[in-house]
Amino acid sequence: MGRLSRLDRRIFERVAAAHPPGVQFVLPRLTRAADHGRLWMGTAGALAVLGGRSGRRAAGRGIAALALASFTTNTVIKYAASRQRPLLDAVPLARRLARQPLTSSFPSGHSASAAAFATGVAMESGTLGAAVVPVAAAVAFSRIYVGVHYPGDVLVGCLLGTGAALATGRVWPRRPQPAQLVHHRVPVPALPEGEGLFVVVNDSAGTGDASADRLRAVLPKAEIVSCPAGANGADTLGALLDEAAGRAAARDGALGVCGGDGSVNAAAARAADRGVPLAVFPGGTLNHFALDTGIQTFEDTAAAVRAGDAIAVDLGRIRPAGGTTGPTRHFLNTFSLGIYPEVVRLRESWEALERRIGKWPLAALSLARVLRSARPVEVELNGRPHRLWLLFAGNGLYSPEGFAPSHRTHLDDGLLDVRTVSGDKRFARTRVVAAALTGTLARSRVYTAARLPRLRLSGLGEGSTLAYDGEAAPAPASLVLDKRRDTLAVYRPDPGPALL
Repeated sequence: MGRLSRLDRRIFERVAAAHPPGVQFVLPRLTRAADHGRLWMGTAGALAVLGGRSGRRAAGRGIAALALASFTTNTVIKYAASRQRPLLDAVPLARRLARQPLTSSFPSGHSASAAAFATGVAMESGTLGAAVVPVAAAVAFSRIYVGVHYPGDVLVGCLLGTGAALATGRVWPRRPQPAQLVHHRVPVPALPEGEGLFVVVNDSAGTGDASADRLRAVLPKAEIVSCPAGANGADTLGALLDEAAGRAAARDGALGVCGGDGSVNAAAARAADRGVPLAVFPGGTLNHFALDTGIQTFEDTAAAVRAGDAIAVDLGRIRPAGGTTGPTRHFLNTFSLGIYPEVVRLRESWEALERRIGKWPLAALSLARVLRSARPVEVELNGRPHRLWLLFAGNGLYSPEGFAPSHRTHLDDGLLDVRTVSGDKRFARTRVVAAALTGTLARSRVYTAARLPRLRLSGLGEGSTLAYDGEAAPAPASLVLDKRRDTLAVYRPDPGPALL
């Protein structure tokens, strides 16, 4: 350690003696801008506003990584380690900070935050990362330049920050690139310029006239109709989709939908019933299904429609059973029972509040309210009684195989991804969250996972609620989850060899 410490000091002294042109004006100001993460907060805001979906994800991961790195470095390690700050005798007065930090020199918190944010951004977008990494490197070097850290402090800080960013992948997995998705081609008609395509745009999903205009620009011969916001909700949308699906079947064409996952769900069932392919234009807030197929933009779908490229997709089914009555519902993404349906139902009842504070803050408020008063659900799974906080069933295997399902690479495997959190154990909710955060969920006694072609649920009490693809509905006393045998064809551009 003595040799490393001496080397550390020699490098610091050489930096102090150096006078690289042009940096004396920049680096002290840059290091002050990074105080308390202000530089990175501002950068995250710019990415979220100007960078589109990838920018928002990059900003979110960058801030999450920064928070973890800052806590680990400044709250834990600095108090465990004790290293004096460098002597400032060799540092020119013009470089020095007006207020010298008093905490331990090891490790550099500024460097940890800079590396964490830059690595988090790069994990989501290589292009945005290439723009942020040089700024982060300059911030790290500035800590040596202004005389508040030794090079070793900065190096360890950068390593800690990079590790913090990589650790976010355990809780918030990265979505695979389109070329990594394993899908199976099915024959569909090519529709040059969209001729024979009938598209319904759901204005309630936040799309509106701008989306209809974008569709006309990329597919000028498609027939496009809008479902106005507030126009009797799902009934009007369903009627428009029924008409569009009928016309598509008569023309040997295709049904299109522009909206969120709920709109896509409604269109998928009608496309399967009519035997026509489905074109999905991502126009909602989350667009889980579109992203799982590899569709990120309107142009992706338009290219597939023009070329006649499509993949096979399973359609999950929710059927009343055991003599109970009710409609058969379908799900493209997920089905759930327990806490999550209650969150969805409460969020829907607070719709007016959503317009004032936004979707994500409302979701957090709804979850906090439900967790405070929630009770486990009594249910029989394939005839065996269970007491559950949550039952999740995915239409295909979700990754990661923990309790934070994020994405699918296969969409036609014929199986349900079933996961449960038991309500019989003490502190089950706390234990499952702790296990998910530490990566030990597979060994948790309150969590189970299985892949099944069919699941029967019975013994549900009156007033039970289920959720499917983000929509809540009353649950029948008994129901069966399975897959339709006729797969759905969904337009999706060919990304290369991974598409079979």
